Amino acid sequence: MGGGIAEVCAKAGVDVIVVEVTEELANNSRAGIARSLDKAVDRGKLDGDGREAALALLTFTTDLGAFVDRELVIEAVVEDLEVKRDLFARIDSIVTDPDAILVSNTSSIPITQIALSTTRPQSVVGMHFFNPAQIMPLVEVISTVITDEAQADRAAEFAADTLGKTVVRAKDRAGFIVNKLLCPYIFEAIRMYEEGFATREDIDAAMVNGAGYPMGPLTLSDLIGNDTMLAVADAFMTEYEDPRYAAPTLLKRMVEAGLLGRKSGKGFYDYS
Repeated sequence: MGGGIAEVCAKAGVDVIVVEVTEELANNSRAGIARSLDKAVDRGKLDGDGREAALALLTFTTDLGAFVDRELVIEAVVEDLEVKRDLFARIDSIVTDPDAILVSNTSSIPITQIALSTTRPQSVVGMHFFNPAQIMPLVEVISTVITDEAQADRAAEFAADTLGKTVVRAKDRAGFIVNKLLCPYIFEAIRMYEEGFATREDIDAAMVNGAGYPMGPLTLSDLIGNDTMLAVADAFMTEYEDPRYAAPTLLKRMVEAGLLGRKSGKGFYDYS
């Protein structure tokens, strides 16, 4: 997600610093974005000059201190509240611009819980991009009860006017709009498969061919990451205490076994 967001910003002419935790991951991120830009050129979505211009706007580093002069910082790390809170506290101490917007790309965690780890919670906003960010047009912009609405408006304008995204606004509730509707559907599909109600192939084929979805729910869970889906379920249960959002037992067992989906090579389907 971080690489996709960085690519979108660079293609829009924004000066971007990408911070990774290791040199290897930074190199992987650079290579991944370069491959994605190459594909865009091959498909006629971008010309060679545009590719070179985007790459020239990207800097890769492991130094979080590089964010010192940033006007906007977008976090796209693992769906873990404590990891995000720790990172935001560190970013807060580094970024010097008092009007800088600190953004989380979380798909499920309430933004308030992240914002309170900073000394400027009024400037913390949710901007939920969708995977792959280079292709998916939507960004959910989330305000908290303590967000300065002028900052949220700036974030929405950046997503719409600079990045060319379709923007929807949501209140600070776990899952926001899309995942609050989507995740119970995926969880129910997993339960259906777990109970032997239908095969994984038939469940997916039914939703693709009957409901017009681009992919079935089990394929989508593998694409998102089954570990991410489990984290979303946990966040939802904490927020809503509603059994519709409970993680299916099969999902828990699969994550424990390392069957995370595409990222691990195997999930509901085998990608090896």
